[in-house]
Amino acid sequence: MANSLISIQIIPKTKNGEDVIPYVDEAIKVIQEAGIKHEVHPLETTMEGEFSELMEVIRRMNERMIEMGSKNVISQVKILYQPEGITMDQLTEKYQ
Repeated sequence: MANSLISIQIIPKTKNGEDVIPYVDEAIKVIQEAGIKHEVHPLETTMEGEFSELMEVIRRMNERMIEMGSKNVISQVKILYQPEGITMDQLTEKYQ
């Protein structure tokens, strides 16, 4: 079972002030390519998995923004680390 839930909102500074949506789409693609269980929400994406693996995905997301031409990137991150295990479903099942 996963030991972490991490929500991330990535805010790249674009080269010429262009729309950030293509950058955000690419950041989500990094998550998808990693095969991480995730849910995309309007203001952030939540990932479920092992803490170190999720942090590596965040690193790759930031690096991808720079590769695309961002001068810098702000990553707003929320972490729930629970060594005995945690899933998104456990936190939201009463709302399903």
